[in-house]
Amino acid sequence: MQTPDISRAKSAELFEKAKQYFPGGVNSPVRAFKSVFGTPLFIERGDKAHLWDADGNEFIDFCCSWGPLILGHNNDQVREAVAAQLGKGLSFGAPTALENQLAELIIENNKYIEKIRFVSSGTEAVMSAIRLARGYTKRDKIIKFDGCYHGHSDSLLVKAGSGLVTFGETSSAGVPKAFADETIVIELNDKEALRAAFAEFKDQIAAVIIEGIPANNGLLMQSKEYMHFLRAITKEHGSMLIMDEVITGFRIGFEGASAYYEIQPDIITYGKIIGGGMPVGAYGASKELMACISPDGAVYQAGTLSGNPVAMAAGIAALTILAQDDFYTNLNAKTAAFVQDLRQYIAEKGYQVQLFHVASIFWFAFTEQEDIKKASEIDPASMESYKIMHRELLNRGVYFGPSGYEVGFVSAAHTDADLNTAKKHIFDALDIVFQS
Repeated sequence: MQTPDISRAKSAELFEKAKQYFPGGVNSPVRAFKSVFGTPLFIERGDKAHLWDADGNEFIDFCCSWGPLILGHNNDQVREAVAAQLGKGLSFGAPTALENQLAELIIENNKYIEKIRFVSSGTEAVMSAIRLARGYTKRDKIIKFDGCYHGHSDSLLVKAGSGLVTFGETSSAGVPKAFADETIVIELNDKEALRAAFAEFKDQIAAVIIEGIPANNGLLMQSKEYMHFLRAITKEHGSMLIMDEVITGFRIGFEGASAYYEIQPDIITYGKIIGGGMPVGAYGASKELMACISPDGAVYQAGTLSGNPVAMAAGIAALTILAQDDFYTNLNAKTAAFVQDLRQYIAEKGYQVQLFHVASIFWFAFTEQEDIKKASEIDPASMESYKIMHRELLNRGVYFGPSGYEVGFVSAAHTDADLNTAKKHIFDALDIVFQS
């Protein structure tokens, strides 16, 4: 049975006020709730696996700040580390021992990188990785895949045109066509398109960039065989392979998708999870490649807040927990059991919905298609079903991202009680979707 809508009066009031200050009333577009029902929820606080909004509504949270809160909200160790650093200072624009400690923790537990550079966001990490690849190879063009999102830097805000291999078309006003012309966009899981791109632009391609597991536009699982093909063809043509692990790094395992696929990228990028959810990012590679970065080399990259001590302190606390034995085994097993129960209910009811899953990431796709590897295989009309499910779940106290293209996350803070409650509400929401 459809539930009454929760009160959003205070959130709606705050949203109207926000429209006076910010474009669309938000500081990041997806927050505007354009793809789902109602006005955005303004969040007041979070604790463990729960959120509370300005109207006092409580939710079990599966957005987890878009992934990085793998320990849940307000983790004791992370909070205490941040509080301790706050008493010493917020920012110095100078080196601190905390940078060394976090770098050592990452590199000693991740065989896929030898040196690292901290930045302030995933977008900045990817932008810097692209520049490094271009500087090292002395080539200009890059290949990206339709449906993979790598932040909002100019050369990556492009979408596919028509044809097997195309120059990107800008997906944002303000991006010069000349920038898009240096980016070739092809579909995922298409070996022929990749071969054609390297044949047409021989000796011009600096890098191929791919999300470790594409998870910004659905959860588009790629086969191990395809990923190894990608590694082989880039090596063959002297191009860099950049693995964007802003979502998958430290989420599907400490070594991320690189370990999952048993593949050695040339450059790897990471996001906020390495700072316990604080604004931070990083990129890493071999010592040889990282020697190209200033001040050692000619590829310039800098940041006043890079290695920010508060973010470093939070990251040390968070990754120390993630590096413990069985952390990922336990989290992934908990998620697998949750997903299996959902799949069983869906199968018993015969509902037209697939639940894709890897490690502690999952995605609902309202389709009969059992294997989705390309963005073009996602039916836009199916998002109407997600809108209904999203509304019903909010009204029942379960918070998912406000778009059917977004994945969900389970955190270490989700208890069995949280997951059992969420399952019941998801069952009820699916019943409403398929009775509509």
